[in-house]
Order: sequence, then structure tokens, then C-alpha cells
Amino acid sequence: MTAPLSILHLHASFGTGGKEARAARLMAAWGPRARHVIVSGDPDSLDGRAMIGPGVTYEVAQNAPPLAGKPSVARYEAIARLMRRFDLVLTYGWGAIDGVMARRVFGKDMPPLIHHEDGFGAEEADGLKIERNLYRRVALTAAQGLVVPSEALEGIALGAWKQPRDRVHRIVNGIATAHYRADPDPAAIPGLTRRDGEVLIGAVAALQPVKNLTALVRAAGGLSGRFRLVIVGEGPERAAIEDAARAMGIADRLVMPGFVERPYRFLRLFDLVAMSSLSEQFPTSVVEAMAAGLPVAALPVGDLRRMVSADNAPFIAEWPTEVRLRDVMQALVNDAALRAQVGAANRARAVAEYDEAVMIARYRDLYEGALGRPGALS
Repeated sequence: MTAPLSILHLHASFGTGGKEARAARLMAAWGPRARHVIVSGDPDSLDGRAMIGPGVTYEVAQNAPPLAGKPSVARYEAIARLMRRFDLVLTYGWGAIDGVMARRVFGKDMPPLIHHEDGFGAEEADGLKIERNLYRRVALTAAQGLVVPSEALEGIALGAWKQPRDRVHRIVNGIATAHYRADPDPAAIPGLTRRDGEVLIGAVAALQPVKNLTALVRAAGGLSGRFRLVIVGEGPERAAIEDAARAMGIADRLVMPGFVERPYRFLRLFDLVAMSSLSEQFPTSVVEAMAAGLPVAALPVGDLRRMVSADNAPFIAEWPTEVRLRDVMQALVNDAALRAQVGAANRARAVAEYDEAVMIARYRDLYEGALGRPGALS
């Protein structure tokens, strides 16, 4: 029997976001054909382990060299020594770009490396930083491939980062759409019981500044009608979100259950999903909402307008302000028939274009190609 591949995953943090959910799903798809070691640059951010299935063989690296810090030959060399122990290295985002640079500086006897970029943190939400663009251009010459999920990010990779066309791979985030047809579990979200006549507005996001959830709370505070806002996720912005709800007088309409696994268990409890992020590319949470047959009200970031159905496009706000977000939410809150129509169109699009089978096949082909080992993950 062929020995399983050893795969190293370098993350700035391993929380409960979309990139971690995708990595966990791919780990499950490779099954016994691969063993995984995860490095989290933030050793306290490991909540993403909850998304890794029981059939996956993995461990979290202890005492790994730091992934962030001032440029240092010694640090790059330490990262390179770690990487040489593996068959394949996967790096994720700006916070792991030093892993790519380490391969460039110490390229001898190194395994193939694929870099993944899913979007930007708050520090680049308002625009790319020139010095980071330059660093990426240099580092990424050492990667066998760069994966992006969106057309917007693909354009940045080809333009600002000067990457060759044949090394940039746009692979949209897919999910198991069949799971989202099932009836929801009424007890999936602790503390949530539907009240007669109310509309449930859901948001699924890590409670991070870039998710801009205080703006979502302020937008919801301007709505008329009976509603509750349910924000599923965990992170450092919890207190700020609760403060914003108190300031808007809707603290009694805010439900924050923390992280809840398997979104297909609870998404259909909601009547619509809202998203207020300052920076996204092809958010998995939107694909999940679509697969669950829900309309999406959101700010116009990344590929959102291209992702959703034509029926949903009017509910991607024209300009990223809280007032515009409130207005598109209000239209959906007011009209149950409209919500059903938009949700049905979203589900049809998700099933046709965003099912995970296509995503898994494309990642398998890319990773096996980088390894030069067809069938290694099949």
C-alpha cells in the first residue's frame, strides 16, 4: 500500500472562517491518502479544528517557527527546514506569505508549494498596500500555483501581483449543496426560539473587525417591523457588537450563540442572511445561504453581485453604507413572497454552479499536478 502523502498547512490563524472550512473539507476528501500537520501563526487561534472530520489524520505543530515578523534569514531557514519534511506545502493568505518567501530563499530540496489567497484583512480592506504587493511578487515566484476564489482577486493576482496566467487558478468555493435541502434542527442554535410574526435575519461570520458587524447591527437598528438578528460566530468583536446593539436599542433582538458547527443544520431557521463585510472575495457563507434557499442582503464587496442569482442582485447594496444595507434588508423583511422567490433562485444557482464536487476535483488536479503524482489523492 502506498504511504499517505504528508501535507503541511501554514495558516496565520486557524479559526472558524471560510478558508479553514474549505481546508477541512478537502482534508476529508483526501481521507487516508494524506496526513496533515497544521501550523497556526497564532497559537491561540485553533477553533477550526472543530470543522475537521473524524476520519482525518492530522496534528497541530508544536514549537513551529514564527510565520510573521521582520524579514530574517534565520527565520526563513527555520521555516524551510520544517517544510522539507513534507511532500506538499499549502500556505494561506498574507499571514503565511513568509512560508512562500522561505521557499524562494532556501529552494534546494524543497517540496512543491501552493499558495492560497482568499481576501484581505482590515488593514487592506480600503486598498492594497504597495509594499505588500511587491513582497508578494517576489515571494510568489517560488510557488507552483496561486489559488484564488473570485474574479476580483484573480484580476489583482494578474495585475498588481504580476503573476503569470498559467500559475493563477480561480477555484470557486463549493459546498455539499444536498445537505442544505434538509429541514433545519430547531435546537441547533442555543437560545433561539422563533416568535410569532417575526423575521429572523441571520449572519454567519467570525467576529472580526473586517466583518464590520457593528455596522450590520446599526443597519438593523433602523429597520421597521418585527425581527431578530442572529449573529453566529465567535471572535474579539463580541463586546463591540453587543455595545452597538444597546446603543441602537435592539439588545433584546440580538442573539449571539457563538460558533455553531454544520451551518446546514440551522441556516433554514432564518428568513434571510445579511453580510456587512468590508472585504470579501467569494464568501462561503453566501454560498451556504444560497444553497439553503435564502435571499442575501449585503454590501457590494468581491464577487457578490456575480455570485448571487439575478433575482437577488437588487439586494446587494449599491454603495457600501449602513443606510443602503438597511434599505435592502427592509425590502426583504417586508415581503415573505419576495424572500421565497429570491431564495429559490439562489438555491438553483448554488446547486448548478457551486457544488463541492467540482471544487474538490479541481483542487485534486492542482495538487497532484504540483506533486507530479497523478492519482495520489484519488
